[in-house]
Amino acid sequence: MSWTDMAVNGRVLVVDDAMENIQILHGALQDEHEVLFAMDGPRALEIARTQQPDLILLDAVMPGMDGYAVCKELLAAPETSDIPVIFVTALKSPEDETRALGAGAADFISKPVNAAVVRARVRTQLTVKRQRDALRALILTDALTGVANRRAFDERLDAEWRRCGRAGLPVALILVDIDHFKLYNDHYGHQAGDATLVQFATAMRRAAARTQDLVARYGGEEFAILLPQLDGRGATGVAHRLMTELEQMAIPHAASPTASRLTASMGIACMVPGEHSIPADLIQVADALLYQAKAEGRNRYKLGGADCAA
Repeated sequence: MSWTDMAVNGRVLVVDDAMENIQILHGALQDEHEVLFAMDGPRALEIARTQQPDLILLDAVMPGMDGYAVCKELLAAPETSDIPVIFVTALKSPEDETRALGAGAADFISKPVNAAVVRARVRTQLTVKRQRDALRALILTDALTGVANRRAFDERLDAEWRRCGRAGLPVALILVDIDHFKLYNDHYGHQAGDATLVQFATAMRRAAARTQDLVARYGGEEFAILLPQLDGRGATGVAHRLMTELEQMAIPHAASPTASRLTASMGIACMVPGEHSIPADLIQVADALLYQAKAEGRNRYKLGGADCAA
């Protein structure tokens, strides 16, 4: 089985302060899964945030930060709260198991471990996680266009705001509105309008193609492009690529007073999150700039925000 296949089968993080225990669990799982390891709580949290394992096997008793404290931190952080945890520990009493499950663990395995039991428990938790992730994807996806919906956008903006705030990195946002879309629907019909929304969403995904970029349907014919770790110059580049995509697609819009083809207006805001700012501030700036782009004739973008110098 290739490394890629093992990653598809699930990335498992093993956390234990004893290397011999890590080696035992690695030996049990390495044929089916990509296995990462950490020997203390802080390192485990760092790997969980940066490498996003599908499952964590966590020792309860470790010096310094124990497994219960690690589990609490994982649950508190939006980027790691959905990662299931199996406690693997020498503790054996019903009270210990109850405490682990009460701390948020999905399962509990006592040491010394049985390799077949570990593999079976891991497969079960990974299956449950895949089913949960698939359901969540349906809940967070716009049914028509296939991009993220408003709920997904709000959750992701909050998470990226926190993450970029901790790192002192910018967050850029482009609010996009299709020009005169009501006239488009009136002229061509709502079925054609729906097909055009799908094409428009595809164009946005081509323009914002980084893994961390998020394209979302914000409402009706309005969309949002969330660009973590991108400054004004980078965000302007995304907006320019979208305008180029629309030019090349050349979707006719005979009812538009702006152009004979489909066009869009955009407001671009960029901020480095701080203790006195909230995600709504970024949206407010982008929305005001979108309104300005429309007022100045549409088919253009306007850039602004405290940290949005291009």
